[in-house]
Amino acid sequence: MDNHSYNFPSDCTPLTNCKSGRKPAGSTVVNMGNPGKNPPRDYLIWSLCNTLYVNFCCLGFMALIYSIKARDQKTQGNLQLAQECSDKAKWYNILAAGWNLLIPLLAVVLLVLLLVHLGSSQGSFDFFGEDGFQNFMKLFSW
Repeated sequence: MDNHSYNFPSDCTPLTNCKSGRKPAGSTVVNMGNPGKNPPRDYLIWSLCNTLYVNFCCLGFMALIYSIKARDQKTQGNLQLAQECSDKAKWYNILAAGWNLLIPLLAVVLLVLLLVHLGSSQGSFDFFGEDGFQNFMKLFSW
C-alpha cells in the first residue's frame, strides 16, 4: 500500500501527529503543600559568607549549623521546626555580620586617631629614634 492510495483523516497527515486517533489524557494533581504559606528561608549563603570571613566567636559557624538544620527540616516537611532554625540562623547571621563590620571599623578609627595624634605638634616624635618606642607607649598610659 502506497501513500497515494491511503486516505488520511483531515487532521492526520504523514510526519505529523494524528490528534483524532488519541484518547484524551486524564489529569494529574500534585499537592505542593499550602499555597498561601511560603517555606522558611535557610540563609545558607549568608551563613557561609559569615563563616569564611572573620567568624568572631564562631557566630558564623553557629549560623551555618542552624541554616543546615533549617534546610533539612524544610526538606523533611517539618515547617515549624524549620522556621525556628531559620530564625536562629538569621539572628546569628545578624550578630556575626555586625561583629564582622565593627571590628575592622574600630581598627580604622583607632589608626586614624593615632595618626592625628602623631601629626599634632605635641604628639610628634621619631619612631626610630632613641626614645621613639618609649614615647609611643606613653600615648597609651593614663
